[in-house]
Amino acid sequence: MAIATPAGAAGSSSPFVNPQKGLPDNVFLTTLNAASSWARKNSLWPMPFATACCGIELMATASSRHDLARFGAEVMRFSPRQCDLMIVAGRVAMKMMPVLQRIWLQMPEPKWCISMGACACTGGVFDTYAVVQGVDRFIPVDLYVPGCPPRPEQLIAGIMQIQELVQRTGTMQGTEFQYRNRPTGPAPFDADEIIRIREGQLQLTPLELPVSLKQAQTPTLTQATP
Repeated sequence: MAIATPAGAAGSSSPFVNPQKGLPDNVFLTTLNAASSWARKNSLWPMPFATACCGIELMATASSRHDLARFGAEVMRFSPRQCDLMIVAGRVAMKMMPVLQRIWLQMPEPKWCISMGACACTGGVFDTYAVVQGVDRFIPVDLYVPGCPPRPEQLIAGIMQIQELVQRTGTMQGTEFQYRNRPTGPAPFDADEIIRIREGQLQLTPLELPVSLKQAQTPTLTQATP
């Protein structure tokens, strides 16, 4: 490591070099934002949210044949507080959506999301009330990987685009997510709000209640009788 000494010291062979005249080979200039983005893009920690056949292709992508470790994204964790890249692979049921939202909120910033497969992007062939017609209505999505299911090469190409996105937008200045579209679906409830709803301390209209809470609020025969 080169140590800079005061310039102009008489009789000293200082390693300090004027940047206008050139730098030694072991010294380079950069910015904190660029260095942080370079380190982060090469050490992505995916959070797999696999629910269907796309999850099988996700596992195949991490196998030795395709070697996802080349891109620094092979360390998949099932603890959201250790991850910065969520991969939603497969269809998501309406009863599963609050779980997906809560996992997303538990992931620390900065974080990114890949919607993998036709079912996660648009609902796919499951055009029914019980399946979410696109997870981007409920959580922000940075990249879509179409297919039914997409091949591992497609997911690897998507991860490479996420790496380019991380390097281009930066991770230190708080401007990396200005391009995102805001989800149009309902926001998740906090844990305290759910407890208050179940205890009857917070009254909401039926349109504001999730499906599971609507069922929980249905009065029993004992409550209906005077």
